[in-house]
Amino acid sequence: MEAKAVGLYQGLPLSEPQALQDLTINVPQPTGRDILVAVQAVSVNPIDTKQRQVQAKTATPRILGFDAVGQVLAVGERVTSVMTDDVVYYAGAVDRPGSDAQYQLVDERLVALAPKKWAATESAGLPLTALTAWEGLFEKLGWTPEKDANCGHSVLIVNGAGGVGSIAIQLAKWAGLTVVTTAGRPETTTWVKNLGADIVLDYHDDLGTQLADAGIKQVDSALLLHSTDLYLPLVVPLMRPLSTIAAVVTNAKPLPMDLLKPKSLNFAWEFMFTKANYQLSEMATQGMMLARVAALADAGIIKPTTQRVLTGISAQTLKQAHEIVETGQMLGKLVLTASFNG
Repeated sequence: MEAKAVGLYQGLPLSEPQALQDLTINVPQPTGRDILVAVQAVSVNPIDTKQRQVQAKTATPRILGFDAVGQVLAVGERVTSVMTDDVVYYAGAVDRPGSDAQYQLVDERLVALAPKKWAATESAGLPLTALTAWEGLFEKLGWTPEKDANCGHSVLIVNGAGGVGSIAIQLAKWAGLTVVTTAGRPETTTWVKNLGADIVLDYHDDLGTQLADAGIKQVDSALLLHSTDLYLPLVVPLMRPLSTIAAVVTNAKPLPMDLLKPKSLNFAWEFMFTKANYQLSEMATQGMMLARVAALADAGIIKPTTQRVLTGISAQTLKQAHEIVETGQMLGKLVLTASFNG
């Protein structure tokens, strides 16, 4: 079947007319564990802009999009977890055509039923950030994903006002952690406090001094969601010995790992596409995580983080979305709603 889509043939600046293009693509019927989804809304993440910028020239258009909510139209013969007409949400896989298309094939193990009490624009802003935050907090840092299970312990979340940080703060508070985060503007400080952050550090000033002034000598874990090169050496002095630092943003130069040795600190990378990229048996945990997050959403324990919505999905609106995300100043998430009107 054919679908309208937005894609690219090579990485170009957004000022170039061909940076993103309205296209028509062929979408096969689902087989195996794939489902076919009619996309209702998508979100744009920093990974979209980074993947666009570095895309090598290709004869087959690259379709981006790693956050979506939509209705299941058909399922492969091995699918057991969802049925046609279900409304699902997911981040998908970075090595397959993405959600910037009317119809998308996605592995059932990566999806879950969308929150029933949230609008599509709210649900579409959730999967990638929720999976990254959940894996970072509960797999990499090792905290227990249950209500109030980690009371008496703390986590430092660098860049709490971004997409991942906005969910990580809420999940950490649900799990009983004392949440320390960073912000730099009055509006971002207000945002993270409203999400539940206990202590907000101004990243313009010395983090250790501010932490001590707040009555905390050291933190039990850290989740770096911005500039690993910059923040790793700044965060190491704040860590409890034998604790763990997890990071999301790829380093641009060799990291000073020797700083971690005196305290026997652990370091872990978090990349939520790893399970799908390597077709690991753990793929199914992502659908399970999204199901638990949807339950928390419907129970009112976590709040939507969608802060801006653009109507219509086309090369024009996606260029606008990429421009906004590339500023690095977004609070929460930016979502576009169907129809695909390029």
